[in-house]
Amino acid sequence: MTVLPSLPAQIDPGLVSRAFEVAGRLANDAADVIIATAGRGVRPAPTESPFDWVTDTGRTLERHTRRILADEFPGIPVFGEEFDAAPTTVAEHWAARAGSARFRWSVDPVDGTANYVAGLPWCAYSLAMLDEHGPVVGVVADPYRTQIYAAARGRGMRANGTPVRLPEQGETRGGIVCTELTKNGPWRGMDRFITNAASAQVGVRLLGSPALAITQVALGHTAAAVLDSYQEWDVAGALALATESGATVLDRRGNVNSLPLDGLLVAAPGIATNVHDWWREATEPS
Repeated sequence: MTVLPSLPAQIDPGLVSRAFEVAGRLANDAADVIIATAGRGVRPAPTESPFDWVTDTGRTLERHTRRILADEFPGIPVFGEEFDAAPTTVAEHWAARAGSARFRWSVDPVDGTANYVAGLPWCAYSLAMLDEHGPVVGVVADPYRTQIYAAARGRGMRANGTPVRLPEQGETRGGIVCTELTKNGPWRGMDRFITNAASAQVGVRLLGSPALAITQVALGHTAAAVLDSYQEWDVAGALALATESGATVLDRRGNVNSLPLDGLLVAAPGIATNVHDWWREATEPS
């Protein structure tokens, strides 16, 4: 079932324009740093998961982002992968993230850290300004393709300044769907999901960056992305792109949701229901 969300309140256009401009500058800065340092002697710190690495580059980029945003937008809190823990429940999410503030920033300085450490050309910088309804402004820097993708609510998506809008699509056959592993490996039902997609003659790819997986849908390169587990900073910037390009964003139950907190599906227009069926069938008890 698809349930339409309530409409967000009007936001000062000047604030949105300034957030869009500052986020774009930060994305360009980050892209330069990532290209200059990827795969060149970086050493991940020990963490619980060997593929949930923290690097000096990530810390440096996040500190830079926090410093600039604090100067430009005093009073708007900033949350990021390197220095913040996630809320333990969905109910705690907004209070833990923004408190009494109307807006918050969410940053992932290096999304796809394992790829970055290995020098594989598939990682990104992601930044979003959000309110209680979801992303207001979002940017994703794709350094290896020298692309900055940016979007603002109601203003559309752009790739290096060129507008992007997805056409209506009703055919999944021959397409590609992206997903990602969780910190502990495959998510429950992942094998069945891949089988369901293969039965529909659709390929599944695991590329190691949630932000870029969603961005490929927003660009029209892939049919859909299904993420069973993630943090807000992994996906917020890319979800802004997807929404403004015309993609459909659904939560685990199949409801329209601009920022799902417990599993999400992003799909090209016209095919979200089909892909959601594969996901639902894969995760239902046998």
